[in-house]
Amino acid sequence: MSSSKNRKSALKETKSDPNLNLSQSSAEKIKALRRESKDIQKLIEGILNGNKTNLSQAITLIESRSKRHAEDIKTIISSCLPHSNKSLRIGITGVPGVGKSTFIEQLGLLLAGKGHKVAVLAVDPSSSVTRGSILGDKTRMEKLVQHPNAFIRPTASGESLGGVARKTRESILLCEAAGFDIMLIETVGVGQSETAVHSMTDFFLLLKLAGAGDELQGIKRGIIEMADAIVINKADGENIKAAKKAKVEFNRALHMYPSKANGWEPKVKLASALKNEGIENVWNMLSDYFSKAKGNGFFEEKRASQNKFWLTQSIEDSLKKEFYQNEIIKAEFPKILQKIQGQDLSPFEAAEYLLNKAKS
Repeated sequence: MSSSKNRKSALKETKSDPNLNLSQSSAEKIKALRRESKDIQKLIEGILNGNKTNLSQAITLIESRSKRHAEDIKTIISSCLPHSNKSLRIGITGVPGVGKSTFIEQLGLLLAGKGHKVAVLAVDPSSSVTRGSILGDKTRMEKLVQHPNAFIRPTASGESLGGVARKTRESILLCEAAGFDIMLIETVGVGQSETAVHSMTDFFLLLKLAGAGDELQGIKRGIIEMADAIVINKADGENIKAAKKAKVEFNRALHMYPSKANGWEPKVKLASALKNEGIENVWNMLSDYFSKAKGNGFFEEKRASQNKFWLTQSIEDSLKKEFYQNEIIKAEFPKILQKIQGQDLSPFEAAEYLLNKAKS
């Protein structure tokens, strides 16, 4: 009986003293951290001064879906907006295994060595089951991540269109405000629509492989029409012959599509990111494109078009969020879903019913 009382006493003591298993100094540190509120203005000042730690913290904040962060996010974006829009935005995509990370690292090292400040927004695929993501781009770009002129931010793609993270657009603005003049935006490249990345970049670069049955597949896919250039990677060793053949095939494919509105003729280049060959040629091509696009006014025209797209996307995202957070919809949705599964209601009728419910 006595031991039973002792056990109860010990349990009671543990419950009443949350710091029982912590040192006094550790407990005080935790309490201080909990009391400390983030100084948003200091965070903004840090971003504008090019502080990478503050930039990372701000991007983490804007990726938050919590309502309590909404006002802070608005403040950060509005404060950084006047200092943005000064970079070259390059979208890079390709199927898994094409060597995107290695290519981006070599291109980033080349540009950082030339004095450019390079930000890489690398979007990792998220599991549709667990929603988890590896986020291993910093590991794969171990040389670039150490360069003082580079910033790498891996982000989980979530359920975003084309493998572009939900807040990638805002992250671009923050990086530009921090002084990064070249943005390299890597997408998942798993066959999803790449419209999202195409709509937020100035140049769309497609990486391809030779000898993998990819040439014909590439001709079929609409992604070729969006590409401003195709780079056949891993053009080295025994694969050089196949790469040159693929170059001819892709050049033929590109001639099947209408001319670009800006008069640019998409190019096909060979490169070996592993051996660091052909990367300088790719940058020379990019420089030529930007020179022409700015010269004929298309660069600014495309930026204006991007802003319109961002506006409509933001409205659509807000409406979708508002719809699913509606308490009436939350209550009705499972019932309607059950009716659809029981063949009592078509999905189209169900959608109309729920939309009318949300309006009322």
